[in-house]
Amino acid sequence: MPAQQILQPNPPADPSLLPDSILEYGVNLNTKDYLPKDELEAVQLFRKAADYIAAAMIFLNDNVLLENDITHDNIKPRLLGHWGTCPGLVMIYAHLNRIIRKTGLDALYVVGPGHGAPAILSCLWLEDSLSTFLPEYTRDYSGLKKLISRFSAPGGFPSHINAETPGAIHEGGELGYALSVSFGAIMDNPDLVVACIVGDGEAETGPTATAWHAIKYIDPAESGAVIPILHVNGFKISERTIFGVMDDKEIIALFTGYGYQVRIISDLPNLDNDIAASMDWALVEIKKIQQAARSGNPIVKPRWPMLVLRTPKGLSGPKIVHGEFVEGSFHAHQVPLPLAKTSAEELHDLQAWLSSYKPQELFSKEGIPNDAILSVVPEVNAKKLGQRKESYAAYVPLVTPEWKDLGVAKGTQESCMKTVGKFLKEVVVQNPKTFRIFSPDELVSNKLDAVFDVTGRDFQWDIASRAQGGRVVEILSEHTCQGMLQGYTLTGRTGLFPSYEAFLGIVHTMMVQYSKFTKMAVETTWRQPCGSLNYIETSTWTRQEHNGFSHQNPSFIGAVLNLKPRFARVYLPPDANCFLSTVSHCLRAKNYVNLMVGSKQPSPVWLTPEEADQHCIAGASVWKFASVDQGVDPDVVLVGIGVEMTFEIIAAAALLRKLAPELRVRVVNVTDLMILAETGQHPHSLTELAFKTLFTEDRAIHFNYHGYPIELKGLLFGRPNLGRITIEGYKEEGTTTSPFDMMISNSTDRFSAAIHAIKGGALVNPKVAVYAHEKCSYLKHLRQKEKEYILANGKDHDDIFNTPIFE
Repeated sequence: MPAQQILQPNPPADPSLLPDSILEYGVNLNTKDYLPKDELEAVQLFRKAADYIAAAMIFLNDNVLLENDITHDNIKPRLLGHWGTCPGLVMIYAHLNRIIRKTGLDALYVVGPGHGAPAILSCLWLEDSLSTFLPEYTRDYSGLKKLISRFSAPGGFPSHINAETPGAIHEGGELGYALSVSFGAIMDNPDLVVACIVGDGEAETGPTATAWHAIKYIDPAESGAVIPILHVNGFKISERTIFGVMDDKEIIALFTGYGYQVRIISDLPNLDNDIAASMDWALVEIKKIQQAARSGNPIVKPRWPMLVLRTPKGLSGPKIVHGEFVEGSFHAHQVPLPLAKTSAEELHDLQAWLSSYKPQELFSKEGIPNDAILSVVPEVNAKKLGQRKESYAAYVPLVTPEWKDLGVAKGTQESCMKTVGKFLKEVVVQNPKTFRIFSPDELVSNKLDAVFDVTGRDFQWDIASRAQGGRVVEILSEHTCQGMLQGYTLTGRTGLFPSYEAFLGIVHTMMVQYSKFTKMAVETTWRQPCGSLNYIETSTWTRQEHNGFSHQNPSFIGAVLNLKPRFARVYLPPDANCFLSTVSHCLRAKNYVNLMVGSKQPSPVWLTPEEADQHCIAGASVWKFASVDQGVDPDVVLVGIGVEMTFEIIAAAALLRKLAPELRVRVVNVTDLMILAETGQHPHSLTELAFKTLFTEDRAIHFNYHGYPIELKGLLFGRPNLGRITIEGYKEEGTTTSPFDMMISNSTDRFSAAIHAIKGGALVNPKVAVYAHEKCSYLKHLRQKEKEYILANGKDHDDIFNTPIFE
């Protein structure tokens, strides 16, 4: 059955707009004899060689070219790997190589079925990209033996695609993100094409389901293109896939609705001609869409191409083992012959399987691939899929404006987000092609909308946004925003992900997977640094009282804290100037996961820009204006971490001046959460001496913390004399109520903080001890009165959030 094309194609292309190389290979829809005989044979030999190497990687530790019959001793002690997806991955790789060699196409290959590493590594070895970065993997017998014997073994490549894999920009662990990563990679890369293969198991995930819509956010005038390739081999680990039980009409109807033109490749006897014609057709359709947009006559709602590749799972592998079908069934998913180390029958089957590829005809005795195989490999190293600069050395430093010029006056009330929005506006102006904002919650809602003064949304299916060069992607899918951000960042640019605090946890595991990629990239010497993942967490629980309990969840802080300390940064700037300093720093930083937590509601500006700069550099400081005798010789230390938490600490300090004038209070603000970690546990950790000078050696410390108290306990673990510390933070108490009632409900209000201060101070100050019980009782009374007022009036006292005044 030949490749099928749906109706409703894009308008015909003007041939003058198309490169001759594309026209020559891309418009013939008759796929029989599509490729010249020598090209067809070369592609098939490349596939055969790569399939052989991939299979051998799973099983062999020696005898890698079958110089002798395989023995049990030649089999690895642990058989790890996923064979079933490998032949399909190799097919696409081979045909991309053919096109790149013929046309000079700029392409990346993103692989959704990440456990198909044997397929990709075998192709990288054949094109001699492995030795470029890892000299020991030479394209000869010695390098081949290392590749095969070390795969999925200590000291070798892991079983999934990761940062150690040349050409990779996607961690092949958790499924669902390949497509959105691919679309992020081609944004602002106008000449780049990303071939993204999505397994039919991966295609069942929610993130993938939404990512199909990403074509609606690609402006063909300024960005490249993705060729999505849905690989339908029918099975997961032991069950059929959804797409595997859909017929061609159902698949075509689904993706036509998404906005694609679809070609289904399923003609096994004519498979390579079918793939070649389909991929060339896809490139012609892409060029047609791009040239129309770039000539000023864009196609409205262009139908981007996508391919559906139907092949049996584990094609070319064992057909039947122990009376069970393997090829074309779930038995091919991982190791088709799991007992080859001990079973004579399975060893015999392995010998027959690997021999069927005739390795002696594919490689010389010295392990060199034959000339026909090498004729498929691109001649220019920089064009090879494993050596694209975009995948490992493309970072463009971001130009950031002088944030102090945008600082706000001390003593005023300003929204952190409003102020940061003005800063981001200038970032957009100064970085028109290397900065984007990916936002699942609209910028207007998060009060970052000043950026719309200079840019728009990049929503190509909306007539108001189409072809405007918008720097803002707004889509109500955290997964898609995260995936695009990852692809954009790993290919050298810088992005920002603002989100409602409660829902950032949706991408928790995506962020963790990315951090693992970053860790391995930093440890992989040939990968250059890239920008950081930058999150702004706003609409926080402290001011989500109007939306209720469902919108109150600061758990993403803990997710970042659990990362490798080298890569994790959490900031809770207390005011607008501190937030400006923090954002400016994070946008320039490399290789981190930066989480910035702030408020979109107006709040006091405590520090001048110059004071904020020094405070943020230190990560924490004593706020002398709110402390007794500027914080000298305190009885107790009150610490605020977070905008509203700090306000309540300062309000408590002001309250204590009146109610307990003998109590000597030191107020500290922490903006860089990581400084609290035990000395040596994090690059930003305070030294023991610095911790003592800031928090004293033996005085009671009370923390008012924006997140969950257990997170802070974990950070502080290992610091001396922890028995003197009390912590209040979010404790899963909330509803639709008033802002101050949220503080009371979670014991983070000023009255609760003052009670902790008096109790702690009474331990060392006899004058305070005399009236500690009385004052604490009175503070509890005041707190209850506030609660009663809120219940009776449906609101807080009008002056409850007035800036405290210190006399």
